[in-house]
Amino acid sequence: MTHILAIETSTTLCTVALVSERAGQITTTQRSLEGTSGHAANVLPLIEALLQDCAVSRQALSAIAFGQGPGAFTGIRVACGVAQGLGLALGLPVVPIGALTAVAASASARHPGQLILAALDARMDEIYFAAYIDTLANGLNVLQPPVLMAARDAPLFIMQRHALWLQRSTVAGAEPPGMCLVGEGWSVSGTREGLPTQWAEDDLSARPQAQAIATLALRAFKQGEAVPPEQAAPFYLRDKVAFTTIERAEGLGGNPRASAPTAVALLPMVSADLPEVVALEAAVQSFPWTSKNFDDALAAGYSAWVLRKDGELVGFCIAMLAPDLAHILVIAVARFCQGKGFGRQLLDQAARSARQHGAEGLLLEVRPSNIQALDFYARQGFSQIGVRRDYYPAGRGQREDALVLKKAFEQS
Repeated sequence: MTHILAIETSTTLCTVALVSERAGQITTTQRSLEGTSGHAANVLPLIEALLQDCAVSRQALSAIAFGQGPGAFTGIRVACGVAQGLGLALGLPVVPIGALTAVAASASARHPGQLILAALDARMDEIYFAAYIDTLANGLNVLQPPVLMAARDAPLFIMQRHALWLQRSTVAGAEPPGMCLVGEGWSVSGTREGLPTQWAEDDLSARPQAQAIATLALRAFKQGEAVPPEQAAPFYLRDKVAFTTIERAEGLGGNPRASAPTAVALLPMVSADLPEVVALEAAVQSFPWTSKNFDDALAAGYSAWVLRKDGELVGFCIAMLAPDLAHILVIAVARFCQGKGFGRQLLDQAARSARQHGAEGLLLEVRPSNIQALDFYARQGFSQIGVRRDYYPAGRGQREDALVLKKAFEQS
């Protein structure tokens, strides 16, 4: 018997839910409270009432799930903090679930097999956006990881990338999946201007709710994706919501804005990418990874991403996610694209994935002779913490040391 308690407080809607599986039968019960404040004070009474209604004690719970964000800074910290507190007190693991994933999952149940474009209101005329495909047998797969953008930029961002998303989600010989919009973000002015009118629309006022969090958490729990409560962390896309006094004195007015979209698509790496990935690796590395190295990395479930500009591969990154640090195993940018910010985009994505898994920073190795790379990593906030002797092959039977670099994330 499995009972998972879910908490979602990333919007003005505070919800808690309990999903129970008994003898193959799954039931879900939810309680909710609407309001712009008071989540911290009301969430524990809501949980207590929910458990009493369902006749389930806290000691009978199997795990605690929470809405990880993105969303309101305070809101996602409330859910995370309560989940951590209950997990530590009861000795239970925690299951973080993304807000956009929860919204997309609800829509995919009503639009099976379609490509789901989920958007949430990020305020300041901006939205959080992500794209998913429902694989039916394996659940939602990420096509576009969560990003923050100006609402008016959403149509351009999507139209530059949707052909690649369709390519990655269409089974050979089958018709391309339909497109479906879901989430309150699509109600923000400008988000749908220029998008094809034939695309389906689900609930354009939808917000993440604990019931969807709970359902996704049950599947994740069965697949061994729960984490110790001390490793749970909120997922932020917006680094800051206001400029400091000093920044304002220097002429920065208003609030920080999301960057405008570019023609570069950041996508999860799949097996079909590997011939191009191997070729790019061989073109920029003296001792490149082999095709089997990349096959093994994907099979192991490492965090792997590619950057494509107008369909052409311009860079990739693979990182191994550990409980405390994410280890960047390989990162490369095509020579003709170096110095244009693509490496930083890949590092940023590695950092987002690491934060979602509760890691405290990034770790990597680099050759002391690679002055260009050392300068790049220093500008990205990395510092040396050690040396691995004779780590790299250097030709003619020689070896070269590796400098171990670390970037610690700022603590919220």
